Amino acid sequence: MGFKILEYMQPFCSFLPEVSKPERKIQFREKVLWTAITLFIFLVCCQIPLFGIMSSESADPFYWMRVIMASNRGTLMELGITPIVTSGLIMQLLAGTKIIEVGDSVKDRALFNGAQKLFGMLITVCQAIVYVVTGMYGEPSDLGMGICLLIIIQLLCSGLIVLLLDELLQKGYGLGSGISLFIATNICETIVWKAFSPATINTGKGTEFEGAVIALFHLLATRTDKVRGLREAFYRQNLPNLMNLMATVGVFLIVIYFQGFRVDLPIKSARYRGQYSSYPVLCVDTTAYEGGST
Repeated sequence: MGFKILEYMQPFCSFLPEVSKPERKIQFREKVLWTAITLFIFLVCCQIPLFGIMSSESADPFYWMRVIMASNRGTLMELGITPIVTSGLIMQLLAGTKIIEVGDSVKDRALFNGAQKLFGMLITVCQAIVYVVTGMYGEPSDLGMGICLLIIIQLLCSGLIVLLLDELLQKGYGLGSGISLFIATNICETIVWKAFSPATINTGKGTEFEGAVIALFHLLATRTDKVRGLREAFYRQNLPNLMNLMATVGVFLIVIYFQGFRVDLPIKSARYRGQYSSYPVLCVDTTAYEGGST
């Protein structure tokens, strides 16, 4: 027997802003426009640094996870989509295991979505507090109570922006979902930057470009031994190289190719004799988690 706790959360959910459903059919051009606006806001937030933080040269503990989290260190998008995905997974797990009771009515689904959003904001606050207390942006004693509180407020506001942007697309104003859009954008941005970055880095052997493609032309132009320069462009260490880029493109092509493969499982009706149907199962499921409205 599940607990009916959603009704107790309704007064708190009313304080959260909500995107209303469209009263008319949204045309395709408008969906493209709203999707572009959503993407622009996300990219701008990825470049705005948090006010009050101290620069740190320590290694990023979430470096390898930021592409999936759609986050950017030291910016308003520090948390990325983590609160949305975490709250969605936990709420779906509680509802699926009948720990909390969720009906099929429109009111119950609205309460469930509101509780999921509220839980996402609580996760955002908890993550922000943990980041500040553990010295992610500098020692709390050096920052001061006011700056620490200001950083938490900034992360809370940016988390609310991400929730509203995702809800905007989920309600039918845009194309797809915010989670899929943010992850895809972050991945594409990383690939393009690693391939064409004009930033220069002193590797000890001289100044080299960070971008793999630009480094190829630079090494061929500056190295007297062209074969060695070509080999270095393909296999250089500690910087993006052409083998990394080719491997990434190869994985994309393989996934796109196998995404079209599916297996049709035959299904026989136990109630009606002689009635058969098939259920398609994708061999490679590339769909992202949808944490919005259901």
